Amino acid sequence: MGKSKVLVVGGTGYIGRRIVKASLEHGHETYVLQRPEIGLDIEKLQILLSFKKQGAILVEASFSDHHSLVDAVKLVDVVICTMSGVHFRSHNLLTQLKLVEAIKDAGNIKRFLPSEFGMDPALMGHALEPGRVTFDEKMTVRKAIEEANIPFTYISANCFAGYFAGNLSQMKTLLPPRDKVLLYGDGNVKAVYMDEDDVATYTIKTIDDPRTLNKTVYLRPPENILTQRELIQKWEELIGKQLEKSTISEQDFLSTLKGLDFASQVGVGHFYHIFYEGCLTNFEIGQNGEEASELYPEVNYTRMDQYLKVYV
Repeated sequence: MGKSKVLVVGGTGYIGRRIVKASLEHGHETYVLQRPEIGLDIEKLQILLSFKKQGAILVEASFSDHHSLVDAVKLVDVVICTMSGVHFRSHNLLTQLKLVEAIKDAGNIKRFLPSEFGMDPALMGHALEPGRVTFDEKMTVRKAIEEANIPFTYISANCFAGYFAGNLSQMKTLLPPRDKVLLYGDGNVKAVYMDEDDVATYTIKTIDDPRTLNKTVYLRPPENILTQRELIQKWEELIGKQLEKSTISEQDFLSTLKGLDFASQVGVGHFYHIFYEGCLTNFEIGQNGEEASELYPEVNYTRMDQYLKVYV
């Protein structure tokens, strides 16, 4: 069996561009969807052209042209979708339903990885409004995939380090504080922090692996399961200084929802589930799941002290 041919949809995005890179590095014939809707977005175009220089094949198709999508899908064995699901950027998870239709009609796809890459939406049925919209939409896409009998792998990648580790999980900034830091509750709830390049590596490793067929793969490498206090301590050791710590109670944190814009309310809700409830680590992985670092021990994943060094 040769390596699967891969189509990446959303290849110019934050995770998408890393998936394209990992796919090429792992020797897959890699196609990237180029949409006419790109218009005058020169940054996206330049990213696409850089992929081409690295050996990727650009394939033109539009979500408003079903036949073009079907033709694109027929070129490959595996489709990976990385369209944005965050509200402070572009949010278009349900657009994937058109992709599901195209995959269904093409009839040749051996594996579809929809745009997940966060917490497992199947475990978030209790999530707070309005943040639950992300999980509800991901479950709508899952339902369509499973009803169409499309072979799948769902990737639960937990906390992207760029958004959650570099800033010591502080909201409204991407940089680590050097004097004062806010703890959520006692700061002892465990989360999982992932270097985004490692997310891409693990993702690509699943696509030809029979063990991950019709399963959820959780990215939970043991040394990156950390409390907020443990993450802060790694930063303190790097800068040789103790930060002044204050805490915000669960009740006070939830009261900050009032008066925020929609995107910020979504973010606060997700932070609540991660840092107060512990939704990334408060369950055992069941028979419908696998853990990536156990499947692929050869991946030398980035530890968070190593990740934080660049911020010093």
